[in-house]
Amino acid sequence: MSEALCDLPARELVRLLKAGQVSAVEVLESTLQRIEAVEGRAPSSAPYRQEPADLEKIHAYITLTRDRARAQAEAVDRALAAGEDPGPLAGVPLAVKDIFCVQGTPSTAGSRILENFIAPYTATPVERLEAAGAIVVGKVNLDEFTFGSSNESSAFLPPPGNPWDPRRVPGGSSGGSAAAVAAGEATLSLGTDTAGSIRQPAAFCGVVGLKPTYGRVSRYGLIAFASSLDCPGPIARDVEDAALMLQVVAGSDARDATAARVPVPDYLAALEKGVKGLRIGLSPDYFHLKYPDPESGELREQPINPEVEAAVRRAADLLADAGAEIVDDVPMPNTRYGIPVYFVISRVEAASNLHRYDGVKYGYRFDGPVQDLRDLYRKTRGRGFGLQPKLRILMGMYVSAEQYEKGYYERALRVRTLIRHDFERAFDRAGPYRLDCLLTATTPDTAFEIGAVYGDSVLMQYADLLTVPADHAGVPGLSIPAGLDSNGLPIGIQLLGPDFSEATLLRVGRAFERATEGEAWRQAKPKVLQGI
Repeated sequence: MSEALCDLPARELVRLLKAGQVSAVEVLESTLQRIEAVEGRAPSSAPYRQEPADLEKIHAYITLTRDRARAQAEAVDRALAAGEDPGPLAGVPLAVKDIFCVQGTPSTAGSRILENFIAPYTATPVERLEAAGAIVVGKVNLDEFTFGSSNESSAFLPPPGNPWDPRRVPGGSSGGSAAAVAAGEATLSLGTDTAGSIRQPAAFCGVVGLKPTYGRVSRYGLIAFASSLDCPGPIARDVEDAALMLQVVAGSDARDATAARVPVPDYLAALEKGVKGLRIGLSPDYFHLKYPDPESGELREQPINPEVEAAVRRAADLLADAGAEIVDDVPMPNTRYGIPVYFVISRVEAASNLHRYDGVKYGYRFDGPVQDLRDLYRKTRGRGFGLQPKLRILMGMYVSAEQYEKGYYERALRVRTLIRHDFERAFDRAGPYRLDCLLTATTPDTAFEIGAVYGDSVLMQYADLLTVPADHAGVPGLSIPAGLDSNGLPIGIQLLGPDFSEATLLRVGRAFERATEGEAWRQAKPKVLQGI
């Protein structure tokens, strides 16, 4: 077999396994060998000093669960040998973002304060994936508590590198997930999206990332950041694998009151229907961004990277050639407010959620002398939290204080409603645009260098300007690769649709894959895989 097992799509691995041509143990060993080849030294919470080799490797995993994975692979092989069906993801290697609890494993949220926390139960999405036969290879790195857009804020360093250029970020906060899939260290990965944290790293790493409709996938067992925004979802190498994974994890959950009781369609059934008759919109508000000048504070307007814009417009042309109707100039005027609104709402919710980490119930506890319980809280949280959680606690408490709540928090909630109204108007079947989906860039630019933006909270968040409106509106978004820029870095394009329209987005994404399947950029390999 010319291609390594760890590089094959999930559906092909399942076919080979069920045909008896390979075993789940062989697939796992291929994945572990790839991890050995590209991973580098394991991230640690010990004081970090960068070494030259760190900028050549991926460092995606915080924890590898080799023994657990081998036991799962052997169980799949036994089931197949007995003539049983181990499930639609039988033997498929899975990386889990370390924001999900997985029973018996360290579940750290990328934070020192949970470094010694062993989860006593498994999150619903992981539970469903394992029940479908997927094999959890390990837990992958993330920005601490998912607070970031580059994966540099983790307490566990070295930070992950981008497989296309390890000196660049893989994106965040699901950067470890996207990097692992792109490098063949896992076939699928489970991530989360709060402001774009599935779609942005998927775009940076040249893979497929899907943020489902809020409530489409249960949040039970997800360590919360901003509870009204967090969405678990799949990261895969192509649209069909993303659909296969969503099919497994979607659905209601009695343990999560926010999980929608909406029937789950067959996401694979419509994949090959094409786009004839669909209305796909382009919005001028997604081709430029407004952001505050870091020195003057004045709003500046800047177009997105011309290469990224060209990729979006070319995708529109290809979809038009395939039969879609392209609708230009769809106004989305409140897009520009997505980041300021997120800045307020996410920090209020983060501050609330972070109060549970106090050194009393679980996780890190300061082991030196303390004067009283308040002193224990202060020293535990002071040493256990990194800079980003501390900033979010302080800002969240500030903007939710009684004297500021109306000016900041309540106003942000009202503007979030306006963002939702933009989408409702664009997708309204009786409205002026009647879109089936909106086509945009996923990110304003391609992956930036490690250290280039980190430390500037405002500029860092503006990397999510094109993704965060969908989180505010609760609508689904799909990021797919659309080519490489002049530096050989992946460009991502994004499809946004109305509530529970994941099947349509996947269908459009698959049509784009078909239209570009013979193009040279699809044969390119990430830098870390060249020569392997």
